Amino acid sequence: MNELVPKIFDVMKTYSKDQLVKDIVAGIIVAIIALPLSIALALASGVSPEQGIYTAIFAGFVISFLGGSRVQIAGPTAAFATIVAGIVAKNGMDGLIVATIMAGIILVIMGLLKFGNLIRFIPYTITTGFTFGIAVTILVGQIKDFLGLTFTNSPIDTVDKVKECINCIGTFNYQALIVGVVALAILIIFPKITEKIPPSLIAVIVTIVMVKVLKMDVKTIGDLYTISNKLPSVSLPSINFTMIRELFPDALTIAVLAGIESLLSCVVADGMVG
Repeated sequence: MNELVPKIFDVMKTYSKDQLVKDIVAGIIVAIIALPLSIALALASGVSPEQGIYTAIFAGFVISFLGGSRVQIAGPTAAFATIVAGIVAKNGMDGLIVATIMAGIILVIMGLLKFGNLIRFIPYTITTGFTFGIAVTILVGQIKDFLGLTFTNSPIDTVDKVKECINCIGTFNYQALIVGVVALAILIIFPKITEKIPPSLIAVIVTIVMVKVLKMDVKTIGDLYTISNKLPSVSLPSINFTMIRELFPDALTIAVLAGIESLLSCVVADGMVG
């Protein structure tokens, strides 16, 4: 049963002041990076920006406290954006909450049945293909904002997003492209200069200064959305058997995808620390 004890209790036995200082610095950096990322993925998932912020904060605390590894941490991921957007479009936020709860229950059952052992039998080509597929989905989802396009529709599927990009290419904004190219260049070049500062942090700061100082015609989150500064209200979703039956395939997809992503992450971390 020792493996079920959160790692934080084991770590605190030998925790030092030096580690605390390093963790505070790392926490600030991660928070700055996770803030725009959580907002971006919330929008890609079809929900409001503040819902992405709430989730990043709450889930971050829960996962940090209950996590089982000292070399891993969880954060927003784009792999679920298309799935979540589809659920929200069809069943609203109540449907998303129900599907998430169902996925959690399925994951617990999979864990009790030791389904994680199946990761040993998955070919490496499948894992690389799976990861590459997620990368393509993320790439296609970024074309709109990278080119500053204005969509007439809000497509969910990757293929539909490609079609919409082609149809709306006339709304191309060269200033948005400049900001995107600068951010991309920083992400590629900066790690070669130093690895002590995350390049994504530098990219966020530089692009914010560019847009504000040069007064560039680039849409910001504040231009498109109003983010509430109030605490989220608590409410229970309306659940019925029909909704559970309709959402079961989506819940199973979320559970399997979450399980595979987590296990692949574990494999990578294990390869780094042994």
